Amino acid sequence: MREALANARVLTDDGISTEVVVLVANGRIEAVVPEGHARVGDAKRIDLDGHLLLPGFVDTQVNGGGGALFNDDPSVETIRRIGAAHRRFGTTSFLPTLISDDVAVIARAIAATREAIAAKVPGVIGVHIEGPCLNEEKKGAHDSAHFRSLDASDVKLLSSLATGRTLVTLAPEMTTPARISELAKAGVVVSAGHTNATYAQINEALAHGLTGFTHLFNAMSPLQSREPGVVGAALDHRESYCGIIVDGHHVDPVTLKIAMRAKRADRFILVTDAMPNVGANQDFFMLQGRKILVRDGLVVDENGVISGSALDMASAVRNAMDLLGLALPQAVRMASTYPAQFMGLDDEIGRIAPGYRANFVLADERMNVIGTWIDGSNLSS
Repeated sequence: MREALANARVLTDDGISTEVVVLVANGRIEAVVPEGHARVGDAKRIDLDGHLLLPGFVDTQVNGGGGALFNDDPSVETIRRIGAAHRRFGTTSFLPTLISDDVAVIARAIAATREAIAAKVPGVIGVHIEGPCLNEEKKGAHDSAHFRSLDASDVKLLSSLATGRTLVTLAPEMTTPARISELAKAGVVVSAGHTNATYAQINEALAHGLTGFTHLFNAMSPLQSREPGVVGAALDHRESYCGIIVDGHHVDPVTLKIAMRAKRADRFILVTDAMPNVGANQDFFMLQGRKILVRDGLVVDENGVISGSALDMASAVRNAMDLLGLALPQAVRMASTYPAQFMGLDDEIGRIAPGYRANFVLADERMNVIGTWIDGSNLSS
C-alpha cells in the first residue's frame, strides 16, 4: 500500500520544506509532492506531527552496539544486534566493522556480512575491515600482533563479499601502490588509517585508488611545518573523503572547524566508531582480552588509550551543530548523503528523493530520534 508521510519538516536537496508529502511504496520513495496533490488522496496518510523527517543515517564505522562486538562473534546475529541498537539513534545503513584480527576471523566476518545481506537484516550494507595492514607506530587500540602486509590471498579475501560494499582501512606505507590498485579495481573502497605515511606516500596511494581517510587526525601522521603528513594530504586532496568522530574527545572541535575550512564540505562524513556499550548499559567491555572502560562518554583501555567511542549517530549530528556550528541540513548530510557518496551508494540511500530507498529518521530539533524507517518499514526507536 502506498503511504503518505505528511505534516513533517522534510529535508530534501533544496533544504527543509514544510509543504511537501513523501509518498512511499514497495520500500522506495515514489514521489515528493506538495500537500494537496491528487496522489496523496490515494495513499494511507501518516501524520508526523511537525517533526523533522530526515534521510536515514549512514555509519561506515560501527564496531559494536547493544552489548555486541563484531570481533567477539562475527555472525549474522551479532550484525542484527548491532543494527537494532544503532537504529534507535537514526542509523538505517551501516557497515559492521572488524578491527585487526586473524585471517580466519576476517573470513568469518565477510561471510557473516554476506549472509546478513542475503537474510535482509535491516540496515546492513556491507562490511568495514579496519586492518590488519596497519602501522604499529599508530596502532591505537589495535593489537599489533595481528598486523601484516597484504599478499595476493589477502586481496582475494578482502574483495570476496560479492554483495553490498566493502571498506578496507590500511596504512599505505605498509603495502604497495599495486596492492591498493588491486583492491580498488576489485570494487573495494580503500581508506587510509592507523598510518604514519608521508605526504608523498599518501599522494601515491591516492593515485592508485585510495579514496578516504579513517577517523581524520586520530592514529595518523600530523600536519607539520616541513612534512604535511597524512593529515596534510587528506586536507589538500579535493576529492577524497574524511571520516570524523565528533564526540568532543577524539579531536578538539576547533581543530575540526579549521579542517572543514580547508576542504570542500561535502567530503567530511560523520562516523561513530561505536563500541558495544552504545545502546547498552555498560561501563566496561572486553576487547581481544583487554578491559575497556567507559567513563563520561570516553572509551579507553586501562592505559588510557582511546579505544573506539560511546557515540551514536544522532549525537554525532547534534555535536556537529553544537560543537562545530553547522546548520542542521549540513550536519545531517554529513551523516547521510556524503557517506552514501563515499560508499558509491548515492543512487540508493542518503537522500529523500524519488527512487531512493525509503530510509528515514524522524527526530525533534535536538536530534532526539522518534522513529526510523528502513526500506519503508517503520521501526520504532
